[in-house]
Amino acid sequence: MTIQQVLLLLLLWMWLPHPCHTEMLFRRTPDLRPKNFGGRASGNDGKAIHRQKRGWMWNQFFLLEEYTGSDYQYVGKLHSDQDKGDGSLKYILSGDGAGTLFIIDEKTGDIHATRRIDREEKAFYTLRAQAINRRTLRPVEPESEFVIKIHDINDNEPTFPEEIYTASVPEMSVVGTSVVQVTATDADDPSYGNSARIIYSILQGQPYFSVEPETGIIRTALPNMNRENREQYQVVIQAKDMGGQMGGLSGTTTVNITLTDVNDNPPRFPQSTIHLRIPESSPVGTAIGSVKATDADTGKNAEVEYRIIDGDGTDMFDIMTQKDTQEGIITVRKPLDYETRRLYTLKVEAENTHVDPRFYYLGPFKDTTIVKISVEDVDEPPVFSRSSYLFEVHEDIELGTIIGTVMARDPDSASSPIRFSLDRHTDLDRIFNIHSGNGSIYTSKPLDREISQWHNLSVIAAEINNPKDTTRVPVYVRILDVNDNAPQFAVFYDTFVCENARAGQLIQTISAVDKDDPLGGQKFFFSLAAVNPNFTVQDNEDNTARILTRRNGFSRHEISTYLLPVVISDNDYPIQSSTGTLTIRVCACDSRGNMQSCSAEALLLPAGLSTGALVAILLCIIILLVIVVLFAALKRQRKKEPLILSKEDIRDNIVSYNDEGGGEEDTQAFDIGTLRNPAAIEDKKLRRDIIPETLFVPRRTPSAPDNTDVRDFINQRLKEHDTDPSAPPYDSLATYAYEGNDSIAESLSSLESGTTEGDQNYDYLREWGPRFNKLAEMYGGGESDKDAS
Repeated sequence: MTIQQVLLLLLLWMWLPHPCHTEMLFRRTPDLRPKNFGGRASGNDGKAIHRQKRGWMWNQFFLLEEYTGSDYQYVGKLHSDQDKGDGSLKYILSGDGAGTLFIIDEKTGDIHATRRIDREEKAFYTLRAQAINRRTLRPVEPESEFVIKIHDINDNEPTFPEEIYTASVPEMSVVGTSVVQVTATDADDPSYGNSARIIYSILQGQPYFSVEPETGIIRTALPNMNRENREQYQVVIQAKDMGGQMGGLSGTTTVNITLTDVNDNPPRFPQSTIHLRIPESSPVGTAIGSVKATDADTGKNAEVEYRIIDGDGTDMFDIMTQKDTQEGIITVRKPLDYETRRLYTLKVEAENTHVDPRFYYLGPFKDTTIVKISVEDVDEPPVFSRSSYLFEVHEDIELGTIIGTVMARDPDSASSPIRFSLDRHTDLDRIFNIHSGNGSIYTSKPLDREISQWHNLSVIAAEINNPKDTTRVPVYVRILDVNDNAPQFAVFYDTFVCENARAGQLIQTISAVDKDDPLGGQKFFFSLAAVNPNFTVQDNEDNTARILTRRNGFSRHEISTYLLPVVISDNDYPIQSSTGTLTIRVCACDSRGNMQSCSAEALLLPAGLSTGALVAILLCIIILLVIVVLFAALKRQRKKEPLILSKEDIRDNIVSYNDEGGGEEDTQAFDIGTLRNPAAIEDKKLRRDIIPETLFVPRRTPSAPDNTDVRDFINQRLKEHDTDPSAPPYDSLATYAYEGNDSIAESLSSLESGTTEGDQNYDYLREWGPRFNKLAEMYGGGESDKDAS
């Protein structure tokens, strides 16, 4: 018998009704010992009723899922042994799906399913059945519970939880390395038949991968799969139920497998020799260029470390690894010089930092290359023989003395001549100068250590052929001290001596200072310029001295102040000394020597008026005087208000003078008698038209005789005024009564003219000469304007 025939018979057997599955019988069984379940009760007739034990058998119902017939699917039959077949009993069904999914024939007890049932939705249903009397509606049997179980058929295919899986496995893995496990599920009943028994197989991805049929574990099937050759693989897995037999349902899923990288490739330089160039003027740390070794691996497996392992420039260059680009950056380690060396050769090695011991057999994971660096010549600036210079010189040297020399050279092969100069920003006072040819620094002004002890200069060296290319060097000049300053008093001393002082009494301790700074330290000597009968000086030999009195008693009424010359000298070479004068006041003191007053006038002041009160009174008087002066000045300024307040006020101003001269009869403004009688000047009559600032004594001039010609008189007076320093150069108006001879222009007055202004002809003004041109233009132009109109 073939498998197909067996399966066909199995299906026919499942569809045929079985008596044990289609009928439920209720049979009453005798019970010799009746058991009272409900207790004792009395009926209508008064007799006691005893509850009998139920005597029928109970079984499960089974129903095949996914019924495709047109009629209701028959489930089974309920039957009570109380049923006589006369229709007096009624069967009632309750529970899961009662009345909707499952219905029962009230008379026969047959149960039917009204629609197709899916076991995957619900595997069993629990119902309750009861038989009652149709007339009295009283139960003839207790309610019984039964279960309808749904038999499974293979109506669900296996499914995977993911449509696409992603997995990875290291490259170069051995055969059988686990990659990932995929698991499918089947909704059919695993406890009934083979509907839920799943078998896995691979549809795509061979011969690289395989899958275990029972577990779904995917494993590698080929050895030494190389990621560098192929990185991505797509595998299709099938899951089939019914144990993989024919007729079973199946589902598929896709697994994308990536080969992850391992360090199985060493770094390799693309070139065996690399050429680089750099100018010799490049500073230390300058990047020359980069080298890079390629590695087929990725990530940390491709990380490379570079180092210089050999060559003639190992001490001149460095190499560092740049992590983000995996390049080796070659930098300058020491200054380069084209004239010293023009070519360097380096051997650079690149090595993986993470080496997998499993792949040592693939060879050393390192590589080397040769790097040749050519140094290019540039026009370099001059180079000084030192990085800085320090010169020391005494402050008393003569002008033009050389204090030191700086030296510089052109490092290029051309060896151009050098020109030196001083940066004047570092020598604003122009105390120093430098010889442009040989770099000798000399003084151009006197030095003074007490003004500046250090001078910080900057010397500039430039090639004559290329003056823009310069180099600077600091030059420090230290000024050494010479004893050229005399010692002086350290402070101003306010010295006094009491009137009741005794001989030998100390009145002051003095000290001195010196701007010089000798190597052995300061040492001063004190003495008097001449023998003094009142005071003496005692040297303490510690750069201080004491002023002592030489007699008893002093009187401020006789002498209130004494001047004591003190000679102070040092001990350096040459010895310097100075004379300082102490002013010693004579003061009144108490018995303890405390000063009370030093002024002789203080004795004459009233006893009841203190010095502070006098000062206050004086201040008040001064303030009052200032107020009076200010008030008078303001009042005077108001009287002298100018007609034109500002020079910049250029508006037309009309100054009106209301006084008219009275002619010859006006004896107030002008006295004609003065011309006739020069002796009248002796009366010291002042001019009324002006106020002279300074009054001069008038000069006495001989009087003219009465018959003197007025013309001669006026000429004489003009000459005197021209030579007289007291004559008025100030603004004034001198009026002379004599008009002189007749003018060729005759009279300009219109009083004697018989014509009107309109009848006048002014053309004759042009004939009078250049002095009358302005008048001719004014009047002649006006006439022409009238004619034009």
